[in-house]
Amino acid sequence: MKLTVEQRDRYARNMALAGIGEEGQRKLWESKVLLIGAGGLGSPIALYLAAAGVGTLGIVDGDVVDVSNLQRQILHSEQVVGTEKALSAQRRLRELNGGITVVPYCEEVTRSNIADIINDKDYDFIIDGTDNFSAKFLINDACVLLQKPFSHAGVVAYHGQVLTYVPGQGPCYRCIFEEEPAPGDVPTAKDVGILGAAAGTIGTIQATEAIKYITGVGELLTGTLLTYDALTMTFRKVPFPQNPDCAVCGDHPTITAL
Repeated sequence: MKLTVEQRDRYARNMALAGIGEEGQRKLWESKVLLIGAGGLGSPIALYLAAAGVGTLGIVDGDVVDVSNLQRQILHSEQVVGTEKALSAQRRLRELNGGITVVPYCEEVTRSNIADIINDKDYDFIIDGTDNFSAKFLINDACVLLQKPFSHAGVVAYHGQVLTYVPGQGPCYRCIFEEEPAPGDVPTAKDVGILGAAAGTIGTIQATEAIKYITGVGELLTGTLLTYDALTMTFRKVPFPQNPDCAVCGDHPTITAL
């Protein structure tokens, strides 16, 4: 594919970056990214990937926009309260970049539908923008079993974390967090709140990881958990190995199907 004059003008600052150039921009335009969750994390992810020229963006979310979301979910506005988030996202992203394809999935991911959604457009990279452990473990298991790279993140109060999984290149989410915690064991945003800007910081890192994976520039957060403390403005990179006893990616997996 050859970039048009309009695309060259639009993405000139991308193409000026060392390691990206015109070839990297073509890769972005031809790529397909699936974002699961169009909330606090998903908002900056979707906006930055659309702006960067990712050609196809799938947006999965079964929720509707609530006024309480607007404190952090910058993809949405007062005018779309009550609208399905996936459709609100599609509308906003088309306003930002009318040249890209935005595919809305107005549903939550489940064991019965996640493989079909991922395979629908044969997405190249998956991003976890969800806010609950059940979805996070499901996304991890699906991506490992389907051999799809993905970015995980979580954010609560003033803290966040990010890791990237690439098949054959390191540990998965279950290698660190072996099983879903019991309800009430870990505080949620409903319990302790969430700083909108912290979600924005973490989501932007996830968007960066997707762009790096697609273009092949830089080093990914594989085998590394990046943690963030907004109160002290501290980032830490915590290395962790692949767990040979991991239930899904270990030597003798017990999770072999969704």
